[in-house]
Amino acid sequence: MNSVRLLQLEITGRCQLACAHCYADSGPDRGHGIMTTIDWMGVIDQAAALGIPAIQFIGGEPTLSPSFEVLLAYALTCGRQVEVYSNLVHIPRTTWGYLARPGVSIATSFYSDDPDQHAAITGRRTLGRTVATLERALALNIPVRAGIVRVLPDQRVTEAKALLTRLGVREIGVDRMRMIGRPTGGRLGGQISELCGNCGHGVAGILPDGAVAGCPMSRAQAFGDVRAEGLAGLLDRLVPPREGVHAGPCDPVTCLPNGDGNCEPSRTPGCDPGGQVCQPNDFPPPAPGKN
Repeated sequence: MNSVRLLQLEITGRCQLACAHCYADSGPDRGHGIMTTIDWMGVIDQAAALGIPAIQFIGGEPTLSPSFEVLLAYALTCGRQVEVYSNLVHIPRTTWGYLARPGVSIATSFYSDDPDQHAAITGRRTLGRTVATLERALALNIPVRAGIVRVLPDQRVTEAKALLTRLGVREIGVDRMRMIGRPTGGRLGGQISELCGNCGHGVAGILPDGAVAGCPMSRAQAFGDVRAEGLAGLLDRLVPPREGVHAGPCDPVTCLPNGDGNCEPSRTPGCDPGGQVCQPNDFPPPAPGKN
């Protein structure tokens, strides 16, 4: 029985940045994948028919996809809540009108208040651009959340959180770099033990080749082709990773030893077996309104 509440659509692998920690190994030289605009619209249709309330557009940088504006508008037409996970380096002028529509929210990853440290992580000196784009989004009353990813041992995480708070971002999470994708030398698989433990629990992802995964970070376990098999059949086959099951007082289904923080980008709470703390697996879909 389908219990997915958030469907993440990885509509491109292209990105302006080449972040050191990128689990998808995205970058300026990557393509948009083999899924066409019509293919993605079909996925959105099926998600609506299954009652999945929230769609997240992710990449790469989703706004670089030539299909982005069409797909965002279509998801809203189908009555879905939409979250756009963007690096906020550059939002085209025409795109702002789509992002400011009711039912749309923005998520972004953030790293440091120091331009040099930010550039060391992202590969480009873009902190100023990202902050300016954040300010514009907040001025337009677009709901924004941010996830700070700890990559460097001396990273200014506390200061980054303070900067985001001053800007007006109310929802701020902190996670560590996961040894998946680029941190492993470009191998997209990574280790199951690096996942937060909530992949497939209320969330699923469709990759640029049409395969389904418990979330984009668990792409090593991706399978199938949504164009040939349909979304419902693939979701019925989706089995969350079970490596490292913890026998303590938290979720008996899946609780990983390294599930020590919030999983970005899906916002699914992590699990901390060492402290015997485990939080609900369900994903609260983004709600419209002021941030």
